[in-house]
Amino acid sequence: MSVESQPGRARRDRGAPGSSSREEAGRRLTRLLTPVIAEIGLDLEEVRVEAAGRRRLVRLVVDSDGGVSLDDVAAVSRAVSSALDDSDAMGSAPYVLEVTSPGVDRPLTEPRHWRRAVGRLVRAPLKTGGEIEGRLVDADDEAVVIDDVAGAQRRLGLDELGRGRVQVEFRRDGAGDED
Repeated sequence: MSVESQPGRARRDRGAPGSSSREEAGRRLTRLLTPVIAEIGLDLEEVRVEAAGRRRLVRLVVDSDGGVSLDDVAAVSRAVSSALDDSDAMGSAPYVLEVTSPGVDRPLTEPRHWRRAVGRLVRAPLKTGGEIEGRLVDADDEAVVIDDVAGAQRRLGLDELGRGRVQVEFRRDGAGDED
């Protein structure tokens, strides 16, 4: 889900970050916006700043344990627009703000990502070699429990896994039609 706001313009007159400082701009925005988004009850997962003609595109990826609704996206957009306009973070150049939720292709790298994927089919490389694929049964801050495709339940520490991925399922076995 993605919603774009109207182009914004910072109120202070400092120079806009150039393309060579995109990473630094992303870090500054992350520091500024993380608490703003946390007040709404969401996590800031990613910040990207890209050139878009004469403007810059500020793309924010937000998530929560309960998912992200359109109302959440609208609330984040309003709060972030206000925070950006009240600061000098974007300089004087115009920007377009895009707030979105993570897609299914987001890698599972943090404990909260694994926790949010419980019940889903996942695949992850094992750091000792090979990979595991199966239904994610449980996840906490240190480990996950996966029913692998061979039918065995395995508990693996997060430090034993590489970047996991949720597998797309068009129809889950045993799931009824949800018309």
